[in-house]
Amino acid sequence: MRVPADHEDVGERDVAGKFEVYQDRAGKFRFRLKASNGQVVATGEAYETKAAALKGCESVQRAADGALIVETES
Repeated sequence: MRVPADHEDVGERDVAGKFEVYQDRAGKFRFRLKASNGQVVATGEAYETKAAALKGCESVQRAADGALIVETES
């Protein structure tokens, strides 16, 4: 899947992590966040459009910036 022109294609350069947007078998768009070692550390819900999945990535980026880490009980 190609990255839209308004989103930089990071290629193989060193980055802390990257979001991958893809279309699942049901035709929905999803994203996964991969750490620099390639491990998936987060996944997004199913979206109807690629644009909505990209907005989901951006939302996670904004929400995670400076987010607190708290312990909770199940």
